[in-house]
Amino acid sequence: MLKGKFIVLDGPDGCGKSTQTRMLSECIANQGVDVASYRDPGTTLVGEKIRNILLDVAHEGMGDNVEVLLYMAARAQLWKEHIAPDLAAGKCVLMDRWLSSTCAYQGFAGGFGVEKVIQIATDSLERIWPDLTVILDVDAETAAARMQRDLDRMEQKGDAYHAKVREGFLKLPDIEPTVKVVDARKTVEQVHKDILKLII
Repeated sequence: MLKGKFIVLDGPDGCGKSTQTRMLSECIANQGVDVASYRDPGTTLVGEKIRNILLDVAHEGMGDNVEVLLYMAARAQLWKEHIAPDLAAGKCVLMDRWLSSTCAYQGFAGGFGVEKVIQIATDSLERIWPDLTVILDVDAETAAARMQRDLDRMEQKGDAYHAKVREGFLKLPDIEPTVKVVDARKTVEQVHKDILKLII
């Protein structure tokens, strides 16, 4: 059932997506399905260099349009190097972030425009929406309590910006029916169970 499926876990910073991606990967592998797990941006040599540019606090003045193009470039490289070959081989591909992030962050919160983000993605990628995108929804207080480390450039954008990011994520199911929302304020174990209900 999960062979050749493309699944994304996404949401605001501090929602627990990296933890849930790891747990889901282990669960799928235990069912005997080949699974590949990646992060966006990153994974490829090109993608990791772009990630460093995007998250470096020294690049405070970077415009939303520049962010969109850089994220899309990293994504296109990741698709070419890993995702497309893995899906063709029948693997289940799990992503920590994807297009949904750019829609919420730059498209909605940054004011670039969600439709414009989707158009650029359409022009840049062979496939823009996965089989399933799970948005892990979390309030700002819960997210902040989970992020006990130095914040990167995107995470430092302030409470008002991140409130808009959350709003942007919650609007995505109205745009794309394969986007689903899970309450990520629950325990790690309960969130994992709620994700599995959407997949299995």
